Amino acid sequence: MLALRLTRGSHPLVLMRRLLLAAASAGVGFLLLCTLGYASGHPANAPSSVLRLLWCAVPLAATVQFAVAVARTDPSTRPRPGLFASGLGPARLAVLAAISTAVSTTLGSVVALLFFLHLRGDLTGLPFDGGAAEFLGAGTPLPLGAALTLLALVPLASSAAGGLALRSRPVAPSEAQEAEEDLAPAPTPTGLPWGVALIAAGLAVEAYASRGSSGNPFPLPGRLDSTPAAVLAGWTLTAIGLAMAGPGLTHLCGRLLQSVRPGAVRLLAGRVLMDEAVRIGRPLGIVCAVVSGVLAASVLYTGGSRPFGPLTALGAVLVLGCTTATLLTTALEAKQARVRTARTLLRLGAPASALRAAAALRALVLLAVLAPLTWAIAELAALPLTG
Repeated sequence: MLALRLTRGSHPLVLMRRLLLAAASAGVGFLLLCTLGYASGHPANAPSSVLRLLWCAVPLAATVQFAVAVARTDPSTRPRPGLFASGLGPARLAVLAAISTAVSTTLGSVVALLFFLHLRGDLTGLPFDGGAAEFLGAGTPLPLGAALTLLALVPLASSAAGGLALRSRPVAPSEAQEAEEDLAPAPTPTGLPWGVALIAAGLAVEAYASRGSSGNPFPLPGRLDSTPAAVLAGWTLTAIGLAMAGPGLTHLCGRLLQSVRPGAVRLLAGRVLMDEAVRIGRPLGIVCAVVSGVLAASVLYTGGSRPFGPLTALGAVLVLGCTTATLLTTALEAKQARVRTARTLLRLGAPASALRAAAALRALVLLAVLAPLTWAIAELAALPLTG
């Protein structure tokens, strides 16, 4: 009941994030149900059904990441020393966040089930003249237990990940502790070498998977199941590598801003990037991985006649939307964490334009460093696949 009351009385921006999470959960649930319907209607194509299920893991992971970001920025789950007197410690707040996440994602799963049954014709007649009957497995019995198990994946994984993320979050520090933290530099991220190694390994796996294509463009998922698992494994390694290298690259951008006689704005922008490298670096790396995958797919599909199926389009929209929303939500969390520092600078006489200039400078430097890297990885990924 407490979770429902907090949800009802939340800020409109918080409610919008929860609705976006419910929409993402509905999309992933629909993809999983489509995989089950295809497997039920085509029992002889078991390998194809397994490959479809593997591809569903990508939007599932993006949705879980977005759910964690939404839980971390929820004001109702923010730790406060005064809440301990009422028994709401870190463990209770983590449970509260898990319940709120489960409510949003379960709502999305229910919507996905109703929409899937409607398209199959189980509730009414077949819509769209039965155009979706083939890949939904219409006319074949749907295993109820398997359908409920697949629909429970997103709520269970999202609530567990959100609860664990908030369980490990420290209690809000006092003013003396915050002042002491302002004088200790943030530690340098150490995942950059491992990230580079994983990126190279992922590109090598994708290049190996393109062997034997006789110079023809390699078919990325036209209808969600036309790509071998090696390409998915290579792209996954590349994405993990970029996520690991993201904090190190962000920290490096902060160092670059503070080099060669920096002024006050450059010093402020570089220090913020170094302090927030771990927080925003991983979402930045994942966004770079997704954008590089989209660029590689666009290169492969340019001038070709291969169809781009509706399920693949839905999965791409989910991954792009969830990763972008996660990055924006994490940036908002970082901005909220810097509220005290910004107020202190304004009290000391710093102009508000300097803070805005520092924020714009951070965005420009990140774009100047990460955009060419993303383009280069996309070109390297598409080069062996295009022969």
